[in-house]
Amino acid sequence: MGVKHIIGISDWKVGRGDDVLVTYALGSCIGTCLYDRTTGIAGLSHIMLPDSTAIIDGHTTRMKFADTALPDMLDRMKAMGASPMAIKAKIAGGAVMFQTANSRFNIGERNIEAVKAALMKLRIPIIAEDVGLNYGRTMTFWAENGAVEISSTVMGKKMI
Repeated sequence: MGVKHIIGISDWKVGRGDDVLVTYALGSCIGTCLYDRTTGIAGLSHIMLPDSTAIIDGHTTRMKFADTALPDMLDRMKAMGASPMAIKAKIAGGAVMFQTANSRFNIGERNIEAVKAALMKLRIPIIAEDVGLNYGRTMTFWAENGAVEISSTVMGKKMI
């Protein structure tokens, strides 16, 4: 029996085989699943903010940002034997949780754009997504087959 990895906010974990990776409370945050079908190596990140250039204290975790978390998680997956050319992505989250007149504060939309840009830079195609709208999500990812379940109190459950 595999390990159940719980991924918190501003966190990522990597598993393989019959491991299950889960992240809760994806509001404006983005869950990003990376999966190498040939090796069964899988990673899940819970990104809180789009980009690390605003870091001023040097103590903030790299796992918080799309531009640093995804390359770091990919490096860990490669170290475990994943092939970068075989990796595909599924993403969820990026909701508008609070309506404001200023789109600058729409962090969900900015997170979606940043994750897509980071994945494009890494040459990882997105094969499924459940992003935007105005509700939170939980993301469950099975490393053995790459299946991803999105659940929410508003929309129920679905597979992507």
